[in-house]
Amino acid sequence: MIMQFTEGDIIQMKKMHPCGNAMFRVLRAGSDIRIRCERCGRDITVPRIKLEKSVKKIQTNTETEA
Repeated sequence: MIMQFTEGDIIQMKKMHPCGNAMFRVLRAGSDIRIRCERCGRDITVPRIKLEKSVKKIQTNTETEA
């Protein structure tokens, strides 16, 4: 099953980023997903298949705004 990523979603990853944070914001979705670390601001472009395997939890825009 293909996960649905939309711009602005917050993703919790299984592994931490080197800065110590596991939360990333989706900047662009397509065959490659562009994400930004919420702590240090580093942009990363990851292939969709690799990202789907490393996602622990997705918080949609509506969950973060409420």
